[in-house]
Amino acid sequence: GQLVESGGGSVQAGGSLRLSCAASGYTSSGYCMGWFRQAPGKEREGVATIASGGSTNYADSVKGRFTISKDNAKNTLYLQMNSLKPEDTAMYYCAAGAPWFGSCRSSRAYKYWGQGTQVTVSS
Repeated sequence: GQLVESGGGSVQAGGSLRLSCAASGYTSSGYCMGWFRQAPGKEREGVATIASGGSTNYADSVKGRFTISKDNAKNTLYLQMNSLKPEDTAMYYCAAGAPWFGSCRSSRAYKYWGQGTQVTVSS
């Protein structure tokens, strides 16, 4: 499978961006899909995940500001990011995989990763 992210860029604090992740080589149905991010000098962290049935999970730091969604017909994952903050600056990665012990929350569920798209938020 292949995942290709797009939609990153530079915005001012308070602005919005919408990330997209096009999946090819497999169908997203039955898979966990998620967005992760990594800032320079920091460990990768989970941002948001969505299960095949549509249930979602968010990091506390983005709850109420980010929304994950997917279009199964287009095999595309999205991340709508509103009220962006400088601390959201990071490389954002799309990922997919089979549930880990029935859960999509663990990073261990994710076998396929995109190349990343940079998000930079200035104050």
